[in-house]
Amino acid sequence: MKVLVTGADGFIGSHLVETLVNSGHKVKAFVYYNSFNSWGWLDKLSKETLSKIDVITGDIRDSVCVRLAVQDVDVIYHLAALIAIPYSYQAPESYVDTNVVGTLNIVQAAKELGVSRVLITSTSEVYGTAMYVPIDEKHPKQAQSPYSASKIGADAMADSFFRSFNVPVTIVRPFNTYGPRQSARAVIPTIITQLLAGKTEIKLGALHPTRDLLFVKDTVNGFMEIAKSNKTIGEEVNIATNSEITVGELAQKLITAINPSAKIITDDIRLRPDKSEVERLFGDNTKIMQLTNWKQQFSLDHGLKETIEWFKNPENNKSYKSDIYNV
Repeated sequence: MKVLVTGADGFIGSHLVETLVNSGHKVKAFVYYNSFNSWGWLDKLSKETLSKIDVITGDIRDSVCVRLAVQDVDVIYHLAALIAIPYSYQAPESYVDTNVVGTLNIVQAAKELGVSRVLITSTSEVYGTAMYVPIDEKHPKQAQSPYSASKIGADAMADSFFRSFNVPVTIVRPFNTYGPRQSARAVIPTIITQLLAGKTEIKLGALHPTRDLLFVKDTVNGFMEIAKSNKTIGEEVNIATNSEITVGELAQKLITAINPSAKIITDDIRLRPDKSEVERLFGDNTKIMQLTNWKQQFSLDHGLKETIEWFKNPENNKSYKSDIYNV
């Protein structure tokens, strides 16, 4: 099939593009326009893989630009978004423009051009702190940050186009994806890069919250299996491991693997406002396993090992700034 991946220059998007190409699909990769002509993580793909990708530069906030990208595609994987929670405290309007308006542009173009499938990327952050576990798709939504509010709005916009115009939308809700190429604003790259830089005091925020950690290859496989199943049209679908680990326990795993003499210290600047911290995420994956052939293939230990090895490569690690707090 001919597919469009928005946010193709990002962490999950670049892995998805690579997997789609290797699976024989014709891929349009929509990346954020910049005057440096940077294609983000796509620049790190092999020349052979890149030769098979139609790279389109643009802005998800521009409806004309989006409509041109959507022409002649069968499936849209919409991943373009602003995702950093701390930055959403500083620039909430930009999150509405990118996440809500950007999603509107995608579903509007899909409606007008008759796209066969539209996968909208959500986030486990829309659930906020768990009211019950495991968190299934019926769990109430809680906007505990401007970022999560914008994603709740984006999900609702996409759902409205399914209900109002029968646009074949699926809302895909990954839990806490990690792995090679993840940005430094996330906790696992933050810990690994500090440790590999030789630091013995690892600066972190809150250690008690729990997260459901999903290796990026499992996330990508989830997207592809959801796209294959017509049973997922009109549905919200978690991709989760049905487990949880505290940030502190996660940090200790990484410390043990890289530098056992290191210790954790709390950096107040990294703490979320009290009512904004999501205390517990523990996802229910029953629905995806019922509606698709997806199943988790990578354990946490396996995924962390592969991630550490990727970061150990100086060529991969050089763009990360372990000395600053990345928002």
